[in-house]
Amino acid sequence: VTWKAWEVLSVGDVLPFQFFYDGVAWALENNITSGTGPDEFSPYDSCLRSQVVTFLWRAAGKPKAESTVNPFVDVKSSDYFYEAVLWAVEKGITDGMDETHFEPDGVCNRSQVVTFLYRAFKEPPVGSTSNPFTDVPANKWYATPVLWAVKEGITDGVTETSFAPENPCTRAQVVTFLYRA
Repeated sequence: VTWKAWEVLSVGDVLPFQFFYDGVAWALENNITSGTGPDEFSPYDSCLRSQVVTFLWRAAGKPKAESTVNPFVDVKSSDYFYEAVLWAVEKGITDGMDETHFEPDGVCNRSQVVTFLYRAFKEPPVGSTSNPFTDVPANKWYATPVLWAVKEGITDGVTETSFAPENPCTRAQVVTFLYRA
C-alpha cells in the first residue's frame, strides 16, 4: 500500500482513519456509488441486493447485457438497477431468490457478497488454502468464495476464527471488497 495524503471526501461520515476510507474514496471517485444524502455515505447501513449488483456492474464498466429477457416480477425496466441485474444474472454472478423474484430490497450478507465477487472473477482456483473459520463449513455453497476472498486479501474474518457469513454486509464493506478486488 502506498502512502498518500488524505483528501477530504464529499461525505462527512467517512474519516481517514477508518478501514473503509480508501474503498469509499475509490467508489465515489469512480462513480461506483454516490452517497445516501448530500453529505452522507452511510457506511454502516446494510447493503441491498440491488445495490451490490449495481456496484459490481458499475465497477465492470456498465456492460450491456446481451439478453433483454427479465424473468423477475420485482425488477422493472425503470429501476436504477435493471441493467445491472440483467447483466449479473446473464454472467452467472447471481440469480434470483426464486425463478421470478430477484428480491432487490433484500439485505446481502457477507457470504453472498464474496460469492458474487468470486463469480464475477470467473471462479478462479483457490488452491490448498486452509480454512481458519469455524463458521464456514467446507460443504457450504459459499466456502470456496470465502477462502478465495481471504486468500486474495479482499476481506478477513470478523475475528481470526469467524467470518460471520450470515451477517449483513455494510455499504462500507461492499465497496472495500470491490476496491481490494
